[in-house]
Amino acid sequence: MSRPFTILVAALGGEGGGVLADWLIEAAQHEGFPAQKTSIPGVSQRTGATTYYVEIYPEKGARPPAMALVPSPGGIDLMAASELVEAGRAMQNAFVTPERTTLVASTHRVYATAEKVFPTDGRYDAQRILDAAPKVAQKAVLFDMSRCAQEAGTVINAVLFGAIAGSGALPLAREACENAIRSAGKGAEASLRGFAAGFAQVLSTLPAGERALSPSPSPAGGRMEQAERVRREFPEALHALLEEAVVRLTDFQDAAYAALYLDRVRGVLAVDREAGGDAGGWRLTAEAARLLALWMSYEDVIRVADLKTRAGRFARVRKEAAAKDGQIVVVTDYLKPSAHEVADILPPAWAERLRRNAGPGRAVRLRSSDVSGFLALRLIAALKPLRRRSARFAEEQALIERWLGAIKRLGFAVLDRELALEIVQCALLVRGYGETWRRSRAAFVKILDELVENEQAVAKGADALKSAIRKAREAALVYEEAKQATAATGKPVIWMKTA
Repeated sequence: MSRPFTILVAALGGEGGGVLADWLIEAAQHEGFPAQKTSIPGVSQRTGATTYYVEIYPEKGARPPAMALVPSPGGIDLMAASELVEAGRAMQNAFVTPERTTLVASTHRVYATAEKVFPTDGRYDAQRILDAAPKVAQKAVLFDMSRCAQEAGTVINAVLFGAIAGSGALPLAREACENAIRSAGKGAEASLRGFAAGFAQVLSTLPAGERALSPSPSPAGGRMEQAERVRREFPEALHALLEEAVVRLTDFQDAAYAALYLDRVRGVLAVDREAGGDAGGWRLTAEAARLLALWMSYEDVIRVADLKTRAGRFARVRKEAAAKDGQIVVVTDYLKPSAHEVADILPPAWAERLRRNAGPGRAVRLRSSDVSGFLALRLIAALKPLRRRSARFAEEQALIERWLGAIKRLGFAVLDRELALEIVQCALLVRGYGETWRRSRAAFVKILDELVENEQAVAKGADALKSAIRKAREAALVYEEAKQATAATGKPVIWMKTA
């Protein structure tokens, strides 16, 4: 090669992108190749995004050529991204080309701020990136590197390095890359495990140019049975979504609850099939299944207590605090449970009495890292088996059945599949907790009462009903967003006369 080999790495803050760039330089020097790196700080999309540009001249003993400090569109040999949308940004900016570029990227998502601020689903369409990558790049290597890193007990940069080496595009031997990791000293063994995992995953992928995702972990116990049921009873296009939902709902309650979820989705699938949903990729079933999984795993104080006392949470807090071994980290949780939220986990008769006398919630500061605070939260989390008898559980299940009945009612899907989808998306309103949940739930019920289940509204025809439902839903979401913005205003400014 008469020119430098160019590498562009896009990584998020805390993922070791700088260390990966150092490894590349160290490996090149081990091979006797002149090399240079620069870093380009980016906008804080999540925890801060930075790109690292590396040039390697793959000729031993050669006179170091003039190397660029910044990447140029169309001039990248290897593009590496630690997150899927970062790979999409690189493709959009013409850093990935079919004539030259090997793209190595993780398929997992870390949602950007721009995606989170939407009152509805503001996520970017990841499937478009997955579909475009093999077409835009000369060779695409895509799999879930975050999962590989977790399984190897290391950071994603090591897995990304292994995938880069395994892609065959890098002008460096595997031994040189491993020696670069060893020379770093601290944490080398864990990084080598991640490197080997990434390298092996690439070798097991499909031929060059075809996308290959890492396999989902094998579920255990009742989840295994539910996973088999998913593959047996549902179209392949829905498998990944439903398997993820089964894991979520089994964790939320139990395997029987996950089985109830699949029963409900099967009913929607029957309607979708009757309306010819296979031609549209089962869009109606997929959207209903996604929203139903979120709805059935609603947040209550039992769920919050469970999540706050998990070992993974404390490990994440220690990592974010950059605590060293032996250092004590005190975790104080700020809680403000209202009487309504306490009533939610009580039996219906008790809940009704408490709600009648409900007052404003009282703020509580609880040290969950202390024995007393931790045990208090674990005691609340231990109420999970009793959740089925709670007032909130009964109310949610009744409303879910009403929503599912509305989807099937009057043959909406057969009449107009988009109308049925509008009804499905009304479940976006049932979200949050506390006062937010009560207001959004009331808006949802109002749409059911005045439009979906109103014979006069239905008689106006599918187009009119579809438009009315959409406008009512969007208005409710905008109102909720405005309420939150109003609640977030600062303290008033008081003007006083000078002496």
